Amino acid sequence: MQTGQPSRTAFGAAILRAVHQTADGASIFVDPLAHVLLGDDADALIAASAADPSRQQLRLFLAARSRFAEDALAAAVSRGVRQAVIIGAGLDTLALRNPHQAIGLRVFEADHPATQAWKRERIVAAGRAVPDLLTFVPVDFERQHLGDALAAGGFRSSEPAFFHWLGVVPYLRREAVLAVLSFLASLPAAEVVFDYTEPLANYAPARRVNVAALAARTAAIGEPWLSYFDPSELAAELRKCGFDELVDVSRDDIVGRYLGVPQAERAREAGAHVMQARRLT
Repeated sequence: MQTGQPSRTAFGAAILRAVHQTADGASIFVDPLAHVLLGDDADALIAASAADPSRQQLRLFLAARSRFAEDALAAAVSRGVRQAVIIGAGLDTLALRNPHQAIGLRVFEADHPATQAWKRERIVAAGRAVPDLLTFVPVDFERQHLGDALAAGGFRSSEPAFFHWLGVVPYLRREAVLAVLSFLASLPAAEVVFDYTEPLANYAPARRVNVAALAARTAAIGEPWLSYFDPSELAAELRKCGFDELVDVSRDDIVGRYLGVPQAERAREAGAHVMQARRLT
């Protein structure tokens, strides 16, 4: 990350979410504000990305993980949850769209101060105001405790909360990931949705080459993947932390689910996953 700039991977993910709205007709995830934070070059950035067919599978996965997370949030809100935390929010627009604003859902965006400063500028430049129900919580996940940062921002740790944590885990060290999960599991009726990547050794040779190339590209821009999790080992860690209910969905299953691909026709290979973990009490 460059000083005063957002994470380049966060910016890239925002472009792909915007492309999904046009190139894919928002077939999985509808986000009418996806392009807003991309600035004056939005159209050119979207067109260039849409013209690259090699980006389609990643784009569909990013759309599917956002859809999964926001569907889970809607279910949590229906159970009475009124605070949501977006960990590593990047250029996510959930807080700007807030479909649960009318019933008082407060959104906390926990992210690196450089990304937040840049995002605030983009919101203003787009002619929008920071919503009253949005609180920015600056935090460096490798050096600060998330709980301390949230408490300073007015988060109520005694009340149920939903945590939206997409596109972050691979870029944190394993110890930092487990520390965050342990904190979340210490909260009453907490729920989190996050994505993770299996160890490269788990992948079939052809896919392993592609994933290794993607990891190399992010490393080259200064954002290397630092953690990988085997699904069974991660499930054990989550239960050890205190989560009661787990739903682990593979990349192929989550994309296939929203595109209507019959389960029998979905691939069964190692890959990225989306995990939903919930503490029931």
